[in-house]
Amino acid sequence: MTLKISHITFDAHQPDEISRFWAEAMGFAEDPDDPNLPEHDEAAILSPDRSQVMLFERVPEGKSVKNRVHLDVMPTDRTRDEEVAHLIGMGATLYADHRRPDGGGWVVLQDPEGNEFCVERSQAERT
Repeated sequence: MTLKISHITFDAHQPDEISRFWAEAMGFAEDPDDPNLPEHDEAAILSPDRSQVMLFERVPEGKSVKNRVHLDVMPTDRTRDEEVAHLIGMGATLYADHRRPDGGGWVVLQDPEGNEFCVERSQAERT
């Protein structure tokens, strides 16, 4: 027997707000039949083909330590460095820079609620 990931869930203070950040970053969208509203305790965004779901659930406590699990993302239509600049412009913050002189490496960012994620090189940069 194998498992399939149903959705990836994040704890959040403002689920609707953080869902908008990730929707723009990932090219996902909320379900038009179930919009994400400020008063809702959870907010979901779906990939264009609806095969992937990211869920943000309201919790009272703040993030206090490093994530035990994080996303590694790869740009599809920009370079890694262009994507890092774009995400910072959207409200992410630089946490750690592991880029190497040879072009390899990755950048660790934090989303607006402090969740770490890594930005790797695009597939085009790897070939």
